[in-house]
Amino acid sequence: MKKLLLTGLLPVAFGGLTSHAKSVENVKPNVIVIMADDLGYGDVSVYDRGTLKTPNMDRIGKEGIVFTNGYATSATCTPSRYSLITGEYPWRNDRAQVLAGDAPLLIDPASPTLPKMLKKAGYQTAVIGKWHLGLGNGKVDWNKHIPLNPNDVGFDYSYIMAATNDRVPNVFVQDGKVVGLDPADPLYVSYRKNFEGEPTGKEHPEMLKMMYSHGHNQSINNGVSRIGYQKGGKAAQWIDENMADTFLVRSQNYIKKHKNKPFFLYYALHQPHVPRVPHSRFAGTTGMGPRGDAIAEADWCVGELLKTLDEEGLMENTIVIFSSDNGPVMDDGYKDDSQEKLGDHTPRGLLRGGKYSLFEAGTRVPFLLMWKGHVKGGKTSEALVCQVDLFASLAKMVNQELPNNDSQDILPALTGKSKKGREGLIIEGLGHRTAYRKGDWVVIPAYKGSKMVSWGVSNETGFNPTPEIQFYNLKKDEKQQDNLYSSMPEKAEELLKEMEELKK
Repeated sequence: MKKLLLTGLLPVAFGGLTSHAKSVENVKPNVIVIMADDLGYGDVSVYDRGTLKTPNMDRIGKEGIVFTNGYATSATCTPSRYSLITGEYPWRNDRAQVLAGDAPLLIDPASPTLPKMLKKAGYQTAVIGKWHLGLGNGKVDWNKHIPLNPNDVGFDYSYIMAATNDRVPNVFVQDGKVVGLDPADPLYVSYRKNFEGEPTGKEHPEMLKMMYSHGHNQSINNGVSRIGYQKGGKAAQWIDENMADTFLVRSQNYIKKHKNKPFFLYYALHQPHVPRVPHSRFAGTTGMGPRGDAIAEADWCVGELLKTLDEEGLMENTIVIFSSDNGPVMDDGYKDDSQEKLGDHTPRGLLRGGKYSLFEAGTRVPFLLMWKGHVKGGKTSEALVCQVDLFASLAKMVNQELPNNDSQDILPALTGKSKKGREGLIIEGLGHRTAYRKGDWVVIPAYKGSKMVSWGVSNETGFNPTPEIQFYNLKKDEKQQDNLYSSMPEKAEELLKEMEELKK
């Protein structure tokens, strides 16, 4: 596609701004994407659905735009993060499912990516926080430089955890090298069998400060048992309570170091994913147990990052986008009283389902955007927007060719100029099972197999809600209680056919 001149694009995209807004012609604003982990639609108080307070996350929406129809592509983390980086639906890649901690790099280094596109436009690029998109070729030697890491898919700088905080290896990796590793104590990782003499949570529960509920009973680090086995590398293993500060400080330092040139920062929070072990500054502060406290910690991190932008004079030259990789879950492997101490709070925001689910709460997530002085604040948008579209939308903004993938240019919607976003969106639950939203309608095909056991969100959590086709009008029935398939089978079948054609 032909490149669109920036001088011609931006007056169109931002022509409806307030009179005091500064001109944005011929500028390349910094871009920060803050991605929470397992944060629900109702967990952010600007949506006015739950009782937990998140003033710093709220600031992004109050000074920018609150999207009420913002989506991840998937109800699980690896697939949705894959879409963010590649601009591609995750079901197009068979391997784009929840990965083990030693899985090979999921993204083809030769393929187009969001950070590559921005680098081409003159941006510096960084990812700090959770990765969970694989490393190496499947046979990683954690004691040497790891080839095939985030730097090979477009990031100039990376400081990450390899997978999730409940999976080994429990170390940080900077630019392909494990941080703080003692050569005299090499690190070994396995997802097949334990190493001789290494204690596990299953065999030694007396060593745990947090008890597992299902799975998560293998190698122990910092008093928490994880998924997978590891041996050695003790000096490099993280302390969960310090993880938020670790990622935040590096993000702040990156902003300060690179403030004189355009930068793209993918700041990937680990909260409120399990195990929820917030710093002592936040433990017990919400009355909702570790999950609520972890969200309070994440909110503080967001506030500190915004404060850094304020202090460095970067706020008016930085687009901040806040979202979550999928919907909420309560008990996801540890006994932390997340459900028992929930009280009146509603993490899924009255939506149906949650993490893993094809119902709305699986993929409809918090989605906020601010750009001080350029995007009018205090707005709420019902436009259908998705994380997969950041690739094309930002490409248009910085005068790059639009990608030939699933990403769509919805820049006018993202910046509040237009009320119209996507026309339709394919979403997926666990195992690449898909559903289709178009306009106010959503259709969920019938899938064989039994329902997944509830993990604390509702008894509707899981990739297979019922064996019958589900068809809902979300404008009239946001909670998805009235299945219209029996009364409108032709309309539902029409959308199912359209989804299959799009998948082809």
